[in-house]
Amino acid sequence: MIYLYDAPLGPISYEWDGERCLHLWLDERAASDMRTHSDPVSHWLDAYFSRQNIPLPPLAEPATDFQMMMREGLLKVPAGEVRTYGELAKTLHTSARAMGQALGANPLPVLIPCHRVIASDGLGGFACGLEWKKRLLKFERGF
Repeated sequence: MIYLYDAPLGPISYEWDGERCLHLWLDERAASDMRTHSDPVSHWLDAYFSRQNIPLPPLAEPATDFQMMMREGLLKVPAGEVRTYGELAKTLHTSARAMGQALGANPLPVLIPCHRVIASDGLGGFACGLEWKKRLLKFERGF
């Protein structure tokens, strides 16, 4: 089922199958009767927006080993900090281009914090839109 979370930065929709989060979108995709839900994803989002750190909810497995490596690298970037595509790529022994492509395919933004990766000369891209990236980075600077 797809549920809506009313975040202080804007609507967040996520797909929860009763066991794990399969997808998260930074927009409103839930049906009007699925506006709130009590599950590990909504609890994690409550904690995140309250500036509390709790373990991630169960997540869908990454599609590839590379995506697993990317997830692990992203989860090491603390809230309020950023890394460039090149810096992250170097720590993961890959290229900045491969890193950018993998980040663009991240189905779990915020949970897997791809917004914390920037270009060496600016924000870089963000599959959910640069306004969301700016909002998330500004919010996290308060951590």
